[in-house]
Amino acid sequence: MSDPKKVAFYTLGCKLNFSETSTIARSFKNEGFERVDFSDSADIYVINTCSVTDNADKRFKAIVKQAQKANADAFVIAIGCYAQLKPEELADVDGVDLVLGATEKFKITDYLNDLTRSEFAQIHSCEIEDADFYVSAYSFGDRTRAFLKVQDGCDYKCTYCTIPLARGISRSDKLENVLKNAAEISAKGIKEIVLTGVNIGDYGKGEFGNKKHEHTFLDLVQALDEVEGIERLRISSIEPNLLKNETIHFVSQSKTFVPHFHIPLQSGSNDILKAMRRRYMREVYVDRVETIKSVMPNACIGVDVIVGFPGETEAHFLETYNFLNELDISYLHVFAYSERDNTPAAEMEDAVPLKVRKKRSKMLRGLSAKKRRAFYESQLGGTHTVLFEGENKEGYIHGFTENYVKVKTPWNPELVNTLHPIVLDKIDEDGMVRFNYVNSRATV
Repeated sequence: MSDPKKVAFYTLGCKLNFSETSTIARSFKNEGFERVDFSDSADIYVINTCSVTDNADKRFKAIVKQAQKANADAFVIAIGCYAQLKPEELADVDGVDLVLGATEKFKITDYLNDLTRSEFAQIHSCEIEDADFYVSAYSFGDRTRAFLKVQDGCDYKCTYCTIPLARGISRSDKLENVLKNAAEISAKGIKEIVLTGVNIGDYGKGEFGNKKHEHTFLDLVQALDEVEGIERLRISSIEPNLLKNETIHFVSQSKTFVPHFHIPLQSGSNDILKAMRRRYMREVYVDRVETIKSVMPNACIGVDVIVGFPGETEAHFLETYNFLNELDISYLHVFAYSERDNTPAAEMEDAVPLKVRKKRSKMLRGLSAKKRRAFYESQLGGTHTVLFEGENKEGYIHGFTENYVKVKTPWNPELVNTLHPIVLDKIDEDGMVRFNYVNSRATV
């Protein structure tokens, strides 16, 4: 018998992409392929692309070169959002053999009857209107926690965003499928599940994007809370207008959902929010933060924010900076606005110079460091539970508390994927937290 063909994967972008890469990798395994690391020699390299930022676009060529360095004769496949939006552009990259769009990526092994390389890359890309069905996905094996996809696509029309063009209409997995996948994850011994999707608060729209809400996001959360064997459930990014009081109060009383929310803001200026066509004003955001903190004082709240959107004056930016500075949040994910083809914002006047965008990004990243430090300091002396990760990082093992405080202790493989009660002790020079074990274990 000949040796099985080898396949390697590289994922750019969000948790949703990681869940889909893992699911696609399992389809290769079912076809008899052996999965290897991306730095190893493989017969096929699959690159799952992202198009949220310019940086993700630019990294693609470097990753193709990395694959060619490992095996110059390998078959290179591009999938993901960038592959749907600009298939010809990816097909023109030297070394790429096959580009698959939003629906085709889930049937990837159907395109592998012939791995003979040709002069020009093949493109199989649907019209995005055809991406109206739902494909379940979850990740495991790569990390301590699993990313569980519950929703895909988006019906929002934010002026800067290409995701609806790349992923299609909002549609959800059936509740019974989500619960079945959660049970499968639990059976593999994974302790934490992170819910993921494009717009998970919109959960409930049927498989084909119809407007009939079979279940709500609250129904989903309540049902998942009953899954046996999962120690932690974490809600990833959720829009402020879709994070309802009922969900917040349920999480505060939940057996498994942790006090950690990531809520996109994008701007602290109502003028800019309107130009972005966001579905809330800053007052709604304040209300969400205050509601969370009123029932979960130790909750961690992360914030997405975009700087340099067209028309953002210095006054608008300072409005955002001061708004965030005064808000009881824990950290920021800062994005410098980048023009995306076929979006209304790309046609807007009063573009902010790149130099100014970079300066504003730097200011908000500084604010994020200050906010994270203040949040960590507020948690010192408190008792938490840490889940340890699976990687040896320069002699240390890292972990996260339920409310997303990052801790470290000297490497011990026995700690991987285990939970321990700890008391947070002090913040180290690298910003991570040292701790003491509860139950008389040695001080670390």
